[in-house]
Amino acid sequence: MPENVIIIGSGPAGLTSAIYTARANLSPLLIEGFQAGGMPGGQLMTTGIVENFPGFPNGIGGQELMANIRQQAERVGTRFIMEDVTAIKIGTENGKPLFTVVSMSGNELQALSLIVATGATARRLPLESEKKFWSRGISACAVCDGALPIFRDKELAVIGGGDSAVEEAGHLTNFGSKVYIIHRRDELRASKILQKRAMEHPKIEILWNKVVEEFIGDKILTALKLKDTKTGELSELTVAGAFEAIGHTPNTGFLEGQLETDESGYLVTQPHSQMTSVDGIFAAGDVQDPKYRQAVSAAGTGCMAATECERWLCGMYC
Repeated sequence: MPENVIIIGSGPAGLTSAIYTARANLSPLLIEGFQAGGMPGGQLMTTGIVENFPGFPNGIGGQELMANIRQQAERVGTRFIMEDVTAIKIGTENGKPLFTVVSMSGNELQALSLIVATGATARRLPLESEKKFWSRGISACAVCDGALPIFRDKELAVIGGGDSAVEEAGHLTNFGSKVYIIHRRDELRASKILQKRAMEHPKIEILWNKVVEEFIGDKILTALKLKDTKTGELSELTVAGAFEAIGHTPNTGFLEGQLETDESGYLVTQPHSQMTSVDGIFAAGDVQDPKYRQAVSAAGTGCMAATECERWLCGMYC
């Protein structure tokens, strides 16, 4: 017998979908991934302290938060498989949708509905020193981490030149004493209004034609080694934090273009709905959200996708 619903992804969106579908007696099966798109649990598994998730006035470790949510999903009846999904097959049986999920091991599982919550992967600089200081002064989310005590009243850097980079720099001015925008070119890619705000902000300084050659420090980040892209000259910039804002890649490759996406690869959902372009397949979390990319908003769309999935199944089979 096919599953009522298979959820692909184990971040806040996938696990919240699991909690809601399990409480609706749908007995969800959640494929939590193994290596594709990062690790089971999503981006919070590499986050130190989470201070903006409701219910934790003193903050909570990212791994602890995800472990708690997973335990909650398991307690209400979610079943888990730790594998990567390599493909889905979209078909029908007796005139109704039937989906096949193919795992890395070649296992094929059938379901009456799917919730895709595979998230997005932050693009990171391919430097060994970046790995060393990840979560020790380097982050890919200023909204998530900018208010942490280690960054308050310190000089900070944002790496990138698009809308996200300029918006994150503006956000960081609420906490840091100064914010540098490090951009490899001599003009920003951000919208004109955002550029104007950044250039006029007293706390923001833009370092043109610069790339990060190395992240410097002992146990935590203390400085950046920069290279001028025109002259090749090296310099050092003292900062307490560096925020990479060079984009995200939605984890949709396994779908092989079967669902509608936008120009950046994010899944497109129907207006006021979590339903994708294929009837019976829902999307939740960062895989369909290029704007907010927050754990709490991902959890919210997980609830929405699960609720819609339950109603759709009832309308189709009840």
